[in-house]
Amino acid sequence: MGYTIDIDTGGTFTDGFFVNQEQVETVKVPTTPHDLTVCFLECISAGAARLGVKVEDLLYKVDIIRFSNTIGTNTIIQRDGSRLGLLVSAGCEDLAPTQSEEGKSPLVIPEMVLGIEEKTSPSGEVVKSPEEQTIMGAAQKLIDRGARCLVAAFTNSEFNAENERLVRKTVKNEYPRDFLGSVPVFLSSDISRRSGTAERINAAVLNAYIHAKLVKLLYKAGEDLRRRLYRKSLFIVHSNGAVARVAKTRAIYTYNSGPAAGLLGAHLIGRLYEAKDLISVDMGGTSFDIGYVRNGQASYTLKPDIEGLRVNVPMLDIRSLGAGGGSIASVVNGTLQVGPQSAGALPGPVCFDLGGMEPTVTDADLILGILDPDYFLGGTMKLNYKKAREIMEEKVAQPLGVSVETAAREIKGRIDTSMGRELKNLKNRLGGTQDPLLVVYGGAGPAHCCDMAKVAGLKKIVITPFSAVFSAFSSSNMDVGHVYYSRVDLPFNEKKDFKGMAQFMAIMEKEAERDIRGEGFSSDQAEFQLALFVESKKKDIEAKFDVEYDLFNNLKAKDVKRIIKTSLEQMGSKNLTAPKDLMLAMVSLTARSEVEHYKISEIPSASKDVKQAKKGDRKIFLQAGHNAQAIAVYDRSRLTNGHSLTGSVVVESEQTTLFIPAGWKLTVDKYNNAILEEIS
Repeated sequence: MGYTIDIDTGGTFTDGFFVNQEQVETVKVPTTPHDLTVCFLECISAGAARLGVKVEDLLYKVDIIRFSNTIGTNTIIQRDGSRLGLLVSAGCEDLAPTQSEEGKSPLVIPEMVLGIEEKTSPSGEVVKSPEEQTIMGAAQKLIDRGARCLVAAFTNSEFNAENERLVRKTVKNEYPRDFLGSVPVFLSSDISRRSGTAERINAAVLNAYIHAKLVKLLYKAGEDLRRRLYRKSLFIVHSNGAVARVAKTRAIYTYNSGPAAGLLGAHLIGRLYEAKDLISVDMGGTSFDIGYVRNGQASYTLKPDIEGLRVNVPMLDIRSLGAGGGSIASVVNGTLQVGPQSAGALPGPVCFDLGGMEPTVTDADLILGILDPDYFLGGTMKLNYKKAREIMEEKVAQPLGVSVETAAREIKGRIDTSMGRELKNLKNRLGGTQDPLLVVYGGAGPAHCCDMAKVAGLKKIVITPFSAVFSAFSSSNMDVGHVYYSRVDLPFNEKKDFKGMAQFMAIMEKEAERDIRGEGFSSDQAEFQLALFVESKKKDIEAKFDVEYDLFNNLKAKDVKRIIKTSLEQMGSKNLTAPKDLMLAMVSLTARSEVEHYKISEIPSASKDVKQAKKGDRKIFLQAGHNAQAIAVYDRSRLTNGHSLTGSVVVESEQTTLFIPAGWKLTVDKYNNAILEEIS
């Protein structure tokens, strides 16, 4: 194993995880929202410096670079994606996402949606093909209105995409790819083959909307790497839990890819402790992302909500809330509010001294004494305590009629309580006989986790030494992979109904082998996983679960019964349907080829007393009505297997600060993870 690089671009910081055999280095650099390739390269430069090598030497020798980014999310939120033209089946124009949210423009302007006379039956028969002259007339009209790309999303194209493909062929004949005026054409059937016309239109529109900006970012990043002697492919993290080359990446698959990686990393950590149920929390600068694992399965959604739009592209299920270190505190009509607005990377919290003029959670943590102004990010970024205090007094303390310290305490208490309630609600929904394990990460998470856990009633927390760069750490365990879908629509009754599965499997396997070769692997280096999508014919409910790859080669009656039982359980007691009403709607095939991973290893027991890790004392305002209390501060890098601390204490690393209040105990285990447990 040589060098591996994993980079995750967040809203405030860009995180890097660098490995060279036994050497592991982590870095954080400020995100550059105007051009994410800048912070991407700055992260690599910082990592090279930590490894003690030149950037060019590092990139020449590196085995793999994996990259997750927020460009898709940012583009949708900021509404600065491509102006696109949408062609739908005549009569379906109202299904287009042309509604504008408050303060935001719609993804598709109403005048950029045109209906085409065409029809495909639910059985997949083409009843009416669109006229080529009609296609070109509509396409030209949209292009003349400013469309930079076209989307074709026809009803029932999930069963037969012939009419959508005719649109692409017709437009490409007029605007060939090798012409400067070439117009990209995106098909909904390429994005999803699942039912739901509106959801498929949304998915295709979102994919096209963010495509151009993502292409510009990723190809520029790739070119910048090549100029610095990187010889291999840049791999992009997908929200389905795998990575792929830029050329094999659809834009929509990158949405929420960093948080998705984090959830899979939390799952990996949970397996170290044989935890079948866990909750993952990523509290960074701009958001609070929650995921979970139940009965060993990571949270998954078949119809995710992407910034208010329902799509039918299955993804790992991450709930994102506006609560992070950069969440802005304000007083409205005499009441304190914290978030969801964030100061982001620029201008950032007031204490960053980058122009921010609104008090944030990070400013509150600094005023309370939890953060050391001279040791933020290991001392590479000095925090302006004076300015943070002045703004806090002006905009929060005076309006509330309280002291600055009380205002800061109120802000921390508000964010901890509200997020703790969110965790409690999720814990109650998960059920189970034991409390789920809480895996916390993100730069701001360790400073707030104990108080959140107390509100939620969670007794045990795991924080890894890489918690501040956890999504980057998590992607270091991802393999190259692709997912393929095939619509089958077969009822569950007799074994003979599944004999036709061979043709669907053959088609997907052929696509998988082609793409795996394109990624630089032979077909015998790929591992395959099969998943079934089961629907109720009478109710709009659906279930997905993994099965053995060769299931259909030797299907037995007991297998069908097991599938039916599992499907009904997943659909829930309130939605139970008769077994005869179930149908196998789709199958998906996941092909993965293993690449270099970071392996978690055990560390030796501590040879020195925990006192050698103490850095000193710091005054912290812990309770209302009390003066600042001097508590011990410890260096995380000096804590090792067997060391134990009881709150109240602060533990600092170069990337994050862990606050352990009274009633909690920290123990470092053999995996070098910090285990926090409530003791009162």
